[in-house]
Amino acid sequence: MQFPARLRGVAPFPGRKAIFWPLPRSYFMLVSLMEETRLAEMINRAQQRDPRAFDALVEAYSSRLYGYFYRFTGSRPDAEDLLQDLFVRLVRMIGQYEHEGRFDSWLFRIAGNLVRDRLRRRQTAHRAGLGRPSGGTGDETADPLIQYPDPSAGQPGDRLQMAEETNRLQRAIDRLPEHEREVILLRHFSRMAFKEIAEVLEVPLGTVLARGHRGLGRLRELMEENTDA
Repeated sequence: MQFPARLRGVAPFPGRKAIFWPLPRSYFMLVSLMEETRLAEMINRAQQRDPRAFDALVEAYSSRLYGYFYRFTGSRPDAEDLLQDLFVRLVRMIGQYEHEGRFDSWLFRIAGNLVRDRLRRRQTAHRAGLGRPSGGTGDETADPLIQYPDPSAGQPGDRLQMAEETNRLQRAIDRLPEHEREVILLRHFSRMAFKEIAEVLEVPLGTVLARGHRGLGRLRELMEENTDA
């Protein structure tokens, strides 16, 4: 999208010094409206079975969904499987979706159901002596949080420190109660408001706020414990 040079901080005439003007609120509202319009178009095309529209939705949401799945399960293979399962369901269920600007909530509701089913099966298998317990991944070299810088970048000492930090974070997340972990990860990766998270989880808003508050406090404590250990 091109907008006036004065808003881009570029000198409108050669030889003139650039002046950075504050972007008006109406500009951000316009960008948001354009994004919503584009998303609605993609959904409409996907409902008409346009494969390019499905590709666009995968590209738009895959990194956030993968991060959500990975941080919830602590397992890269589980996260990859769940991501594949989710997009299979998306293809199958997209025709049932009625676009009202709440696609993220609808998509992460499916994601939440998938990950809870996976964790329940894992816990059942563990009780039967057939698998690992929830939170114990055995994958100490799994991918870091999606928003973290690339651990392969920088000096060897920096990479080692980053790997230690991401492993420490994952261990702390694994120790959170599931309902607190779910709220924190939905808030981080879905970018939904707490009111929307409450609707997705079908619990009162106050309950979601309390879980988020307790979970963040507990996460900070666990991170400090891991630092002292």
